[in-house]
Amino acid sequence: MITTTNTDINSYKHEPFTDFTLEENRSEFKKALEVVQSELGKDYPLVIGEEFITTKEQIISVNPANKKEVIGRVSKANKELAEKAMQTALSTFNTWKKEDPEVRANILFCAADIIRRRKHEFSGYLVKEAGKPWKEADADTAEAVDFLEYYARQMMKLKDGSPVESREGEINKFNYIPLGVGIIISPFNFPLAIMAGTVAAAIVTGNTVLLKPSDNTPVVAAKFVEVMEEAGLPQGVFNYIPGDGEEIGDYLVDHPKTRFISFTGSREVGCRIYERAAKVQPGQIWLKRVIAEMGGKDTVVVDKDADLDVAASSIVYSAFGFSGQKCSAGSRAVIHQDVYNEVLEKAVALTKTLTVGSPEDVNTYMGPVIGQASYNKIMKYIEIGMEEGKLMTGGEGDDSEGYFIQPTIIADVNEKARLMQEEIFGPVVAFCKARDFDHMMEIANNTEYGLTGALLSNTPEHIERAKEEFHVGNLYFNRGCTGAIVGYHPFGGFNMSGTDSKAGGPDYLIMHMQAKTTSTTI
Repeated sequence: MITTTNTDINSYKHEPFTDFTLEENRSEFKKALEVVQSELGKDYPLVIGEEFITTKEQIISVNPANKKEVIGRVSKANKELAEKAMQTALSTFNTWKKEDPEVRANILFCAADIIRRRKHEFSGYLVKEAGKPWKEADADTAEAVDFLEYYARQMMKLKDGSPVESREGEINKFNYIPLGVGIIISPFNFPLAIMAGTVAAAIVTGNTVLLKPSDNTPVVAAKFVEVMEEAGLPQGVFNYIPGDGEEIGDYLVDHPKTRFISFTGSREVGCRIYERAAKVQPGQIWLKRVIAEMGGKDTVVVDKDADLDVAASSIVYSAFGFSGQKCSAGSRAVIHQDVYNEVLEKAVALTKTLTVGSPEDVNTYMGPVIGQASYNKIMKYIEIGMEEGKLMTGGEGDDSEGYFIQPTIIADVNEKARLMQEEIFGPVVAFCKARDFDHMMEIANNTEYGLTGALLSNTPEHIERAKEEFHVGNLYFNRGCTGAIVGYHPFGGFNMSGTDSKAGGPDYLIMHMQAKTTSTTI
């Protein structure tokens, strides 16, 4: 195992982003893209314990910006292999749960060091497989490092439990112990950061895991499996089993030996998992725990006294970063009627300056959406939007070579319209007019979600009211509603946005453990 001395639990700082205005950094990133290009089309096996298993049935991962380009061919697990992985994880749990938490944390520190050294290479895979522009890819990789470092430090803080009172004649202790085997179902939109974070949280707390990554981005996940092996993670702790959600996903969610499910994805799938996990199966002796982040319909609210240039940029960059494929994306702009037209005009002008194209070009702001199904869904919502409001810019798509959609603003949308209520997960933002601050808060809270939100205002009273009334898990003032940083902005939402499991926060690891009280009479 690689060793590291980077174990000061109080020295955490988030990984810095790369400055691509510097020619040296641009040159290094281009070289990394060339390395990734040279490795395209490789085969990736399942990893179950010490076995590398190749199957006839494969997931073909393609570049969403260039449909003809194959990123890799990934073996596909079936129920039999999923069961084999479960039995391997169960067996390995018996030893892994007893491993010193400092050893487990040190493996995460080692993995963070490896990714840090290969940062541009991993970002290159994100460009190719997820269609992320340079800055978005760089931020994704940095966040993966952050999760590894942060959770390692958090485990060091939690390893001795929490203090409780002891009476005369007894010694009481309150400690955390692992849960068991966890199923990790990770998304395409942060295919390195969220996948690495959810895996790292589970294994550093002493659990063993089965990872089913998104079918759109399985190669990035396979590369992370290689990192964890290099960092010294024992075989069988982390098992890599891509496959169909309806086949192995349902099978493992239902499995009586599954102890917890960590899911990031849509409301529809999250609710389905929550419902299935609640049913006690024959032979099951616990209630399964579900850690779910299920999306949002996030609002940027603009008060009449806000800085309107900041407001416009906050709306635009919150809506169109990574083509709007973020659960935190600001897909609704609610603006005071007195400044509505001016903010709309500024936002439209700014949106028209955004470059859409190949994410391999450093000057591209917005690349493709992830695939054909997403493309079709988003284009359908644009059609709906043009019936519900006024198209101001964008509205066009081209899926001839990749899945490209122009950043789209729909104005004058009613607060109850579909475009204002349903998660689109694409580069579409609806503008809605509000009469006053009361009306703003009413609209901000009128969806079934509650993930992120932003208020642009220079009225202290309104800011204080929003802190209490704006019902979201992550609320930002005088900035956009995306860009949470691990350890700084613990991330998770209310209502149908999930279980409010705050990723990158001080209580996230506890969700992967159970508390045990011991009382010794002396």
